[in-house]
Formats: sequence, structure tokens, C-alpha cells
Amino acid sequence: MVNKIWCIFIIIGIIFSFISGNTLKVNETIVGSSKDTLELFLQIFPIITLWLGIMNIAFKSNVLDKLSKVIYIFIKPIFKSIPSNHDSLKYISTNIIANILGLGSAATPAGLKAMKSLQELNPNKDVASKEMLTFTALNTSAVTIFPTTLISLRILYKSINPNATVIITIISTIIATIVCLITNNILTRRL
Repeated sequence: MVNKIWCIFIIIGIIFSFISGNTLKVNETIVGSSKDTLELFLQIFPIITLWLGIMNIAFKSNVLDKLSKVIYIFIKPIFKSIPSNHDSLKYISTNIIANILGLGSAATPAGLKAMKSLQELNPNKDVASKEMLTFTALNTSAVTIFPTTLISLRILYKSINPNATVIITIISTIIATIVCLITNNILTRRL
């Protein structure tokens, strides 16, 4: 559905550029934005690679397992129907830890594994389970204490104070997570 919406926006933009006589400007924007995107990717890629490497080291050294046990205390009441020793809780914990550290790209593999693991517990494979919906809500709101990617972007763009958004990020993500979990709890009671 989102792909269709973007296609409609692009088509409307192209048609409007022909009508208004701005086709040259559209071409310049496409070429310029492609160049800017590549430059940004090449600048941010080493930072993302570094954090993914750190997460991989933490995973292999069992640091994530220890942190997962701490996070487990908080997530077990949210995911009551998942058996205590199920792998999905470990993946959910890893995903939450990566999000807390502001590493959305490192959280994605754990999130995908969590969903796959939750699907094994799902009695109706054609419909998302309550736990899958709750995890999606939790992952989407994602409490972030160290917005490392945001700070990295602000450093790349030569911000005077790259850490200025940390407190705002912490407060807004905590509020978003609380609201998201309350809303999710209300809406999934019907399931």
C-alpha cells in the first residue's frame, strides 16, 4: 500500500512538473538528491558498521544475554503468554537493547528473529498474534536512551551541540512507549 502511495506522489509530481514547465528542476533535484544520499550513506556507513560490530561482539560474549535478563524483568509482564524459556523473549530483549542504544539498524535482525519465533507460537498463522502486535507496538515506539545514529548525523552535519537532542529523545520515546503500550493493551483485549 505504501509503495502505491509513493508511486502516486511521484507520478503527480512528474505531471505537475510538465504542466508548470519545471522538468529541468525535477531532473536536477533527482540527480542532486541521489548524490547527497550516496554521500550521506558513505559517511554514516562506517558508524553503523562500528555499532553493528559492537552489538555482534556483545552478542557473542554473552553481554546481551546478561542485559536480556535485566530487560526480561520488564518484558515478561507485557508478554505473559510466551513461555519463560522461549527464544522469542531473548530476541525481543536484544531488539529492545539495540533500540535503547539508538541502533535501529542493529535492532532489525533481532526484531525479525523475534517475529519468526513468535510466529511459531501463533495458533493462527494467517493472522498476527496478540504478542506479535504488542512487539510491533513496542518496537515502533522504542525507548531510546542513547540516540547514537542521531548524534552521528548531527556530528556529520557539523552541529554545534550534537547531544542537544538526547534529553528530548529520552522523554519523547518513553512517553511514546507508554502511550503505545496502553493503546495496544486496549485494542488487543478483543483478541
